[in-house]
Amino acid sequence: MKFVAFERSKQGTGASRRLRNSGKTPGIVYGGKGEPKLIELDHNALWHALKKEAFHASILDMELAGQTSKVLLRDYQMHPFKQLVLHIDFQRVEANTVLHMKVPLHYSGEENSPAVKANKCLINHVVNEVEVSCLPADLPEFIAVDLSKLESGKSLHLDDIQLPKGVKAITHGKPNPVLVSVTLPVEEEVAAPAPAAAPAAEAPAKGKGKK
Repeated sequence: MKFVAFERSKQGTGASRRLRNSGKTPGIVYGGKGEPKLIELDHNALWHALKKEAFHASILDMELAGQTSKVLLRDYQMHPFKQLVLHIDFQRVEANTVLHMKVPLHYSGEENSPAVKANKCLINHVVNEVEVSCLPADLPEFIAVDLSKLESGKSLHLDDIQLPKGVKAITHGKPNPVLVSVTLPVEEEVAAPAPAAAPAAEAPAKGKGKK
């Protein structure tokens, strides 16, 4: 995925505010062998790019001053209540440097699994992304996870899925975490109707007797 950035010479709160008022977003690119460089991006183009999963989880081609370099999105700040990107950070990527990235999991096939079709179980996606380490060339945009063989009473763990070649999961000391759990459906108990109360005996009407 490619985007265009422009060099930014001025910094500071006032300069950043003027940039935002003109439809630009201030940012920075750092890392690698180059010095940190101040940049600016078109806000509307950036806003639409941030809605795409690939912009967050894959290596990007940044065009700056006529040259293209490989970068990763590392951070961005949003306005508390406006649809406004306040600042964005990118990191340069070198081909021989191992990356640590969070990669989304794309689940599929659960509606065809025995757990759902035969037993009407509920499928809970416990984890929607995993942290991985790999070289830039091996970084996947996402990891596909097939749930079509998921059975009732079983969970899917990290060791149960096939990671792409060259990709290693980072679990931070949690061996083989659960990715997907299966819950049996809760049977609703139908309460028996309460017995109807016997009608109360009507008291005789009090009439006025003749004197």
